[in-house]
Amino acid sequence: MKLLYTTLFTLGLPFIILRLIWRGFRAPAYWHRWSERFGSAPTLTQGPVIWIHAVSVGEVEACRPLVKALQLEYPANQLLITTMTPTGSARVKLLFADSVAHCYLPYDIPFAIKRFLKRTKPQFGIIMETEIWPNLLSVCYQSKIPLVLANARMSERSAKGYARFSSFTRSTLQHLSLIASQGQDDKKRFQQLGTESKNVHVIGNLKYEINLPASLKEQASAMRNMWDNNRPVLVAASTHEGEEEMLLNAARQIRAHFADLLLIIVPRHPERFDRVSALAQKSGVRTLRRSEHRPCPSDTQVLIVDTMGELPLFYATSDIAFVGGSLVAHGGHNILEPAILGRAVVTGPHFFNFNDITKQFLAANAALQVNNTEELAQTVITLLQNSQQRAQMGEAGLKLIATSQGASTRLVNLIKHNITRNEK
Repeated sequence: MKLLYTTLFTLGLPFIILRLIWRGFRAPAYWHRWSERFGSAPTLTQGPVIWIHAVSVGEVEACRPLVKALQLEYPANQLLITTMTPTGSARVKLLFADSVAHCYLPYDIPFAIKRFLKRTKPQFGIIMETEIWPNLLSVCYQSKIPLVLANARMSERSAKGYARFSSFTRSTLQHLSLIASQGQDDKKRFQQLGTESKNVHVIGNLKYEINLPASLKEQASAMRNMWDNNRPVLVAASTHEGEEEMLLNAARQIRAHFADLLLIIVPRHPERFDRVSALAQKSGVRTLRRSEHRPCPSDTQVLIVDTMGELPLFYATSDIAFVGGSLVAHGGHNILEPAILGRAVVTGPHFFNFNDITKQFLAANAALQVNNTEELAQTVITLLQNSQQRAQMGEAGLKLIATSQGASTRLVNLIKHNITRNEK
C-alpha cells in the first residue's frame, strides 16, 4: 500500500507544481523557495535540533507556548519550524524572528524527506495536530528520529476515512513515538485506528494558551476613538468563499436597527482580498481597504482587512466577533482568539475543525451558534441591544480559557519522560 501511495504521489508531482504556479498568480510567494519543497534546508550549527512542523497559520499560533516551553527546557538546542504555506512561513517570521530556524517541509516523497533529515539532523520532531504523512513517519522511524504528534485531534469523520485503509493506517501510526491528544474522544479514535494505548496521552489543547500583547487593547481603543467610539463594530474573521455575501446581507438587515454599524471583514486567504473588496463595493456599501492606510471615516460601512497579522487588533476593536469558515462547510476557525479578549463570539454550524473547543464554549454560554444569514443578523441585533449579555459571554469565555490551560507543560513533561530521558 505504501508503494502505491508513493508511486501515485510521485506521478502527481507535475500537477502539484502546476498548482503552485497557479496559486502564485494570486499569492506570488508560492513561486519562491521550491528547493525547500524537495528537501533543501538551512544548515543548522547552533546545537542539537528540535524540529516542529506547523502546517500553516493556525498551527504556528498554536505552537507558540510550546516553543517557549521548549526553549526554557532545552536552552542548548536549536529550534527548527517547518510549514507548508507562505502565510504560515510569514507567521513564523513575525512571531519568532531569528530565535528559530525556518523552512518549508518537503513533499512526502522519500528522497526529499531523506535530504531534509540529512541536512537538519533533528534530535526529535514534533508534528502539530493531524499532519500524518506516511513516508515522513516511515523515514523518521527508519532513521531513529522520534516523532511526537502534538495537539492531536481525530474527528469522527477523519477516523472513518483512515479506517478505510486500516492496515496502512495502523502501520503508519505505529511509527509515532508519542501521540499527545487534545481530548478523550481523540485518544479513543487513535486507539481504534491501531495506536497502542501506552503511546497516547490526553494533554488538553495548546490553543487555550493563547497570549496577546499587553498593548493590544490600548491600540484598539485608540483605533475606535478615531472611528467614533460609539458606533457598533462587527468583525467577521477568517472568512471563506460564500460567506462574505451572507455577511453583507446580514449587515444590511442589522443596519435597519443600527444604521452606523461598521462591518470589518478579514478574509482568510490573501489571494481573495481583491475579490472580497470588489464584492463589497458591488453590493453598494461604502468600502475601505486597510492597505489604503487612510482613516476610517464615519460613513464607511465595510472595512476590508487586506493586511497580514492584524486580526487580533481588529478582534480587540469589535463588540461582536463572528468566526468564519463556519457558515460554509469549511470547518470553522479558532474562537479562542476573540474570546481571550472578552468578546461575544458567534459561529456558524460548521465548526468540525474546532469541535471540542466550540462545543465547550456553546455549553458555557460563551458563544452562540447561528445557522444562516437571518439568524446571524438577528443574533447580532440582540447582542448589540444587550451589553450585559455581551459582557457575560466574554467573562464566561475568559473563565473557560483560564481553567483549560497547561497543555504545553504537560506535553514537555511527556517528551522529557518518553523521548529525551535516556539521551541526557
